[in-house]
Parts: sequence; structure tokens; C-alpha cells
Amino acid sequence: METKKEQEKVVLVGVQTNETDQDFAYSLNELAQLTETALGKVVGELTQKRERFDPRTFLGKGKLEELGHLVEESAADVVIFNHALTPGQTRNIQEVIDVKIIDRIQLILDIFAMRAQSKEGKLQVELAQLQYMLPRLAGQGINLSRLGGGIGTRGPGETKLETDRRHIRDQISDIKRTLKETEKHRDRNRIQRKESGTFQIGLMGYTNAGKSTLLNKLTQAETYEENQLFATLDPLTRKLVLPSGMNVTLTDTVGFIQDLPTELIEAFQSTLEETRNVDLLLHVVDSSAENMAGHEKTVMQLLKELKMDHIPMLTVYNKKDLVDGMFFPSLYPNVWISAKEPADIAVLLEEITNHMREIMVPYQIEVNAAEGHKLVRLKQETLLLSETYDEEKNVYIVRGYANKESKWIGESH
Repeated sequence: METKKEQEKVVLVGVQTNETDQDFAYSLNELAQLTETALGKVVGELTQKRERFDPRTFLGKGKLEELGHLVEESAADVVIFNHALTPGQTRNIQEVIDVKIIDRIQLILDIFAMRAQSKEGKLQVELAQLQYMLPRLAGQGINLSRLGGGIGTRGPGETKLETDRRHIRDQISDIKRTLKETEKHRDRNRIQRKESGTFQIGLMGYTNAGKSTLLNKLTQAETYEENQLFATLDPLTRKLVLPSGMNVTLTDTVGFIQDLPTELIEAFQSTLEETRNVDLLLHVVDSSAENMAGHEKTVMQLLKELKMDHIPMLTVYNKKDLVDGMFFPSLYPNVWISAKEPADIAVLLEEITNHMREIMVPYQIEVNAAEGHKLVRLKQETLLLSETYDEEKNVYIVRGYANKESKWIGESH
């Protein structure tokens, strides 16, 4: 981990066009959090209200000069813009400001590069970074030589980015090929789970909503949970045993954030693919978040873009313990919990079970008294409601719910 004294000093820049004051302030605050997550220290902030961004320099001429003075006074190492900059804008700003210039997208990519643990996660980030940098190579010489280390340079790094376009295109093709292989392997696992009739649940939500904490509490999985943006990057599928004894799978996903770079959504398709075929989505929302409605809107919009808005969904309003006063949910059906409260986890499991019944198919099966192993499997693979012994026939009559792909449905009568 980098030490505190290595922290780079950062000036944040935001231009308010048509957002409300509250949304604009929230967005800048989020940029500051992202900067801290990337181990930077905010030493200054510059904002401007305009009808639209300046096509050449993003900021107006006067403001750009003001930014130059602020950078000098604060001895900043980096300037981070709260929007995506075009290659031209970066070059033009660079002519006036003599430090490293990066935008919100580069910052998010940088955090992803820090967070990626698995080989696949690292490749996905590298792919997104290379795709982002490719159109920006012309005229990036000065900026790249200033990049040195730190924010905006994690991942492929300076040497790879200074090479020519053709080399980068080759790298992009190589990474895509490798990821395709991983995807095939993942597909095979997914098909096996589907064929076995395993009920699959996906966790998703805005970054820092508490998905990893919830996953840990439900499945006793040791995942990284931290009050940080993008603590989880690699998809994690764990077994969850419901109170009835049924085994289901629970998959955690990368957190969403407003203005999530398109490059990242593309790069993480295979990660999100895990969640695209689930039977039930748990949409985790931080009920104590200042901009809760904005978080919900971002996630719902992304679900639509990812063609996942048709999947049955239960909204889990989390962090109940941090809410002062009244709480008014806006998405239904929902449950309001604190992932830290065992009693609340029990309530959530009950709600999940209720929702599963609505999605699954009822069955009734006769099991021979001598086939005890079959009863055990039914308990693990289906939602068992009742088992009654019929003395005359010497069979157990078992009733419950099973996934529509389950082989038990075929045996039902």
C-alpha cells in the first residue's frame, strides 16, 4: 500500500451546466471520494457555471487562468475534471496547465486497476484502459511524460501507452481473445448450474451500498468489505443455504456509479454476464445515502442498458442503522434491513424465499420409503414445503417448489 507521504495533491474541477445545485455538489463530493480511493489528497476545487462546456478547453478562458494560479498556489500534482475530456481538450488544457490532467473516467479506470485481483479482472481493466487511451495517443506525449507514477497510471502503465497505435490494437485483440476463452469456461459452469436446476440470485447496486457485507453475512464468504468505492471488482459466486435447507447460488457484482465509463461496461460484460442469467436480482440500496434517488436511477438505467430489467427483482434497502428519522422507499417490492443485524438477515431470507415461490413451479412427488437419499436431495435442490408418509403405499408424498429447469418437475404429478 502506498504511504500517506506519497499521496498526490489533487485539484478538482467541475462545470455545472443543467444539473441542480444539489446534484452538482453531490457529484463533486463523489469525485473527491473517488480521488481518496485512488490515494490522492484533494487540495483545491474550482467550479464554473456555464450553459455548455467550452469545446476547446472545457472551461472558459478566464477560469483556465484561474486554474493555473490555483495549481501553482496549492503545489498540486494532478488536476481531475469531473467529466470526460476529449483528446483535444486535454491537449489544449495541457498547454496552459503544467501538471498531469486526467478526467473522471481515467480516475475510475485507475481505481479499477488498483482493485482487480483475478487475472480476468486485471485483463478487463487493461482492455478498458487501452481502449480509452487509443484515441488519445496523438499529442499525449507531454501528458504521458508527466504521468510518472500515481493516479491515472496504474494498469498497463506509461511504457505500454507510449508505444504505437498498431501495437495497442494488437494488445486489445490479444486481451479480447484471452477473455473469450475465460468466458467459454464461465459459460460451461453457468450451463451446468442451469441444467442442475440450481436457483441463482444476483446481487447488484450502486457502489458502496453494502453488497459484499451482505454476501458475507448470507454465505459466510470471506470477501473484501470496506467502506470504499469499488471494493469488489471480481465477480464472486457463493453457495447460500436457505433456512429450508435448499442450496442456491449468490453472485456479487461490481458496483455501479453514475457516468460509469462505457469502456468499463463493455470490458465487464463477461462479469455482468454472470448476473444476466440469474433467476432473481437483489438490488442493494444504501438507505442512508444522501443521493439515494440518484443511485437508484443510475442502477435502473444501467439494468435497462444491460438488458436485465426483465429479471424479477427485490430491492434491499440496507444500512437501516444509519438512517435518522423516517424512511420512505420508492422501489417495490422491498425489504428494509441492516446487514449487521442477524434478525434483519433472517427477515431478508424469508423475503427471498417468498419471492422464489412466485418464480418457481409447484410440484408433488411420491418418494419410496427406502429412498432416503432422494428426500435429502429434494431438500437441498428444491424449496420443500411438506413431506407426509402414506402408510398404505409406503411412500412419502413430498410437496414443494422447484426451478422450471429442475429434473424434479419432470417427475412431478
